[in-house]
Amino acid sequence: MKNTITIIILHILLCCTCQAQEKVVENRPYTDLRKFHFGILVGTHMQDIEFNNVGLHTYIDENGNKQEALITCDQNQWEPGFNIGVLGEIRLHTHFQLRIAPTLYFGTRHYNFRDLTADQNNKELSTKQQDMKTAYISTAIELIAAAPRFNNHRPYLMFGINPMINLSGNDDDILKLKSSDVFIEAGLGCDFYLPYFKLRPELKFMFGLTNCLDKNHANKVKDGALLPYTTSVDQAKSKIIALTFYFE
Repeated sequence: MKNTITIIILHILLCCTCQAQEKVVENRPYTDLRKFHFGILVGTHMQDIEFNNVGLHTYIDENGNKQEALITCDQNQWEPGFNIGVLGEIRLHTHFQLRIAPTLYFGTRHYNFRDLTADQNNKELSTKQQDMKTAYISTAIELIAAAPRFNNHRPYLMFGINPMINLSGNDDDILKLKSSDVFIEAGLGCDFYLPYFKLRPELKFMFGLTNCLDKNHANKVKDGALLPYTTSVDQAKSKIIALTFYFE
C-alpha cells in the first residue's frame, strides 16, 4: 500500500513538473484582442513563368513575306526577388483575421529561346536570351485561420486573392507581360510573441489565374528579327513562392 501511494505521489509530482515546464510567461498577452492593427513586411520570393510554345508557326517578316519558324522558350534561371510592404489586420473572431497587405515585388526573370528551325535546316542552332526585370505592386486580401495561442507561439493557415499591377516591360523586349494579373494564395505560418513585437514568418504559394502574356506585343516590336521569337509563345502562367516576415 505504501509503495502504491509513493508511486501515485511521484506521478503527481512528475505531472506538475511537466506542466510547469510547458507553461511560460506570455509576452504581449493582449496583442490579439485589438480589433485592428498595422504592421510591416519584408521577404524574398521566386517566380516561375510557364510558357506554352506554339511549335511550328507562320509569321510575317519585316518585308511582308510569310515565314515559318520552330522556336522554344523556357525560363532557364531562377533568382530570388525582394518584396516589401505594409499590412492592416482586422480581428473577425478569436481564430480568424482578415489581412490587407499592399506590397511591392522586385525581381529578374531569365528566358532562353532556341531556334529549332535552323537545326532542321542543318544550320547553326540560334539562341537568344532575355533578362527581364520586373516590378509588381499588389494588394493581397487574405483570411487567416489561427490555432489557439500556446505560450508565445500560434500556428495558422492562410488563404487569399492577390491582384497585381505590373510596372515593368517595354516594346524592345522579346516577350512582354500584361500590365495586370490575379493570383490565388495559400500558405502557412506561425506567430511568435516576442517581448516588444510579434514576428510572423510565413511561407506562401501563389498561382496566377490569367494568361499573363501580352499577345499584342508582336504588333509593337520594332526589330523585325525578333518577330519569330515573339510569336513563338501564346500563353504564360505565373507561379510565385514567397517567404515573408511580418512585424506587428
